[in-house]
Amino acid sequence: MSNVKKNRAKGTPPKRTKKAEFALNEEEFEVINFYLKKYKITNRSRWFRETIISHILKNMDMDYPTLFEENEMRR
Repeated sequence: MSNVKKNRAKGTPPKRTKKAEFALNEEEFEVINFYLKKYKITNRSRWFRETIISHILKNMDMDYPTLFEENEMRR
């Protein structure tokens, strides 16, 4: 068990100390702002984090290892 887990109180989420930044064009920015306003989402950071992580986890479930490559299985 790592020191982080040992020193952390039970039920307390780990602190977020890593930053991830990305750029958007004007249209992408406006679409996101429209969505956030429409659904009254006030915590943008949490929404980005949850949206990105859920997308990754969903794709990882579908990206399981196979014995053969896709093009070999289609033959």
